[in-house]
Formats: sequence, structure tokens, C-alpha cells
Amino acid sequence: MADPESLRQITRSPAPLSTWFGVVLLFTLFGVIVLAVIGPLPRGSDYEQTRAKKRMENLKTSREDAEKALNTYAWVDKNKGVVRIPISRAMEVTIAQLAQRKPMQAGPIATPAPETQATAVSTSPAPAGSPRPTAAQPSPQASAPATQGAAVSSPPPSGAVSPSPAAVQSPPAPASAAPAKTP
Repeated sequence: MADPESLRQITRSPAPLSTWFGVVLLFTLFGVIVLAVIGPLPRGSDYEQTRAKKRMENLKTSREDAEKALNTYAWVDKNKGVVRIPISRAMEVTIAQLAQRKPMQAGPIATPAPETQATAVSTSPAPAGSPRPTAAQPSPQASAPATQGAAVSSPPPSGAVSPSPAAVQSPPAPASAAPAKTP
């Protein structure tokens, strides 16, 4: 065997230039082999193409099912007598039903009382024996008969916040309007 002194000199001496050149050449050869194997492979993925085809087929079948459901007659529940009709026929039936109904005159729109009114009313002492007003009880404006005009309303109490001008303005009632019938 070699003496320990010669081994120390070999391990401490810088590697010769040919060793470094061999390592670089080995890595270059490995890179060329990888490019030769991977290079000619197609860049597109068959997996993505098959998924896209499946999505298109699912979309097509769902649209066909929806088209069939919208344009055919079918039983929904035969025991209860519920059927599905084509949407075009359903629109015709709905229009005929709405044409037979007479529109009813709308009543006045009551605006909710501001918070300051509600607290002022609920903090005032009530006579013994009379119920205290609560938020669940209807306001005088909401309980007004439907035959009153939209302009009739009670003035707000002093110190209350006045409603916005858009809420105060209302169109005038027609002169020939008949009172609304209550059911």
C-alpha cells in the first residue's frame, strides 16, 4: 500500500483540468440525450382534449334535455294530476288569465313612521286602563280606508323628522275614480 503521506498529497492537490472537463462533458451529453428523447414528443395534451370533448358532450346533452323539458307535455306527478306543458302554451294560458282579470285601483302608500316618533309615542305615559302603543300595532296612516285619496295624511308631530320631498309628493287622484271595493 501507499504511505499515508502520498495519500495526503493526492487529496490536497487540485484536481487536474481533464477531470473538470470530463464532468462538464458528461453533463452536456446527458442534456443532449434528454433533448433527443423529449424533443420530438407532441406539445399538446391528449388528456385536455378528451376532457374538452366530454364537457362539450355533457353540455349538448343537458341542452337537449332542457329543450325537451321546455317544449313537450309530460306527467310531473300522475297521482296528483300535475302535468308539464310546453312553455309557449304556458305563456298563452297565462296571458289569457291575466286578460280576464280587471286591474284594481291601488290604495295610498303609507310611509313608515320615523324612529323619533316611535320613541316619543312609547315613552309618553298612558292612562291607566288603556293599552300602550307598540311597534306591532298599525299606524293611523296604514289603517286609513282604501277609499281616501293619496294626498290625505295626518301631519307629523312637532320635532319629528320630515320625510324627503320624493316621499311627500304624490300624483293627484283622478276626478272620475270610483271608490275601490273591499272584498
